[in-house]
Amino acid sequence: MTPKARPIYTAEFKAQALGLLALGKPINEVAQELCVSSNVLYSWRRSSPPQGTQGGSAGGQAGGEDSGADALRALRREITLLRAENDILKKAAVILGTKPPLNSGR
Repeated sequence: MTPKARPIYTAEFKAQALGLLALGKPINEVAQELCVSSNVLYSWRRSSPPQGTQGGSAGGQAGGEDSGADALRALRREITLLRAENDILKKAAVILGTKPPLNSGR
């Protein structure tokens, strides 16, 4: 019985997977979506340099700022996460040999 060959992932694929983790997505969910082992993601995260804090407007909030700004910030974060997931899934489709769906809405 021959040992199974280990798949090779590009640095860009690893960086995007770690980007999803940095956005707060659970490791098991990212692993399932990308068809990689959660142990691989843990290893990539352990070996990657620590991410700095993200810049943004959250540091200098005014005392009377309403929750509308917080909701807007949360929605923008979700949009960023969904775009990153979409890009990774498109690249995973190319790696796996399937064609990504055509965007008819844009």
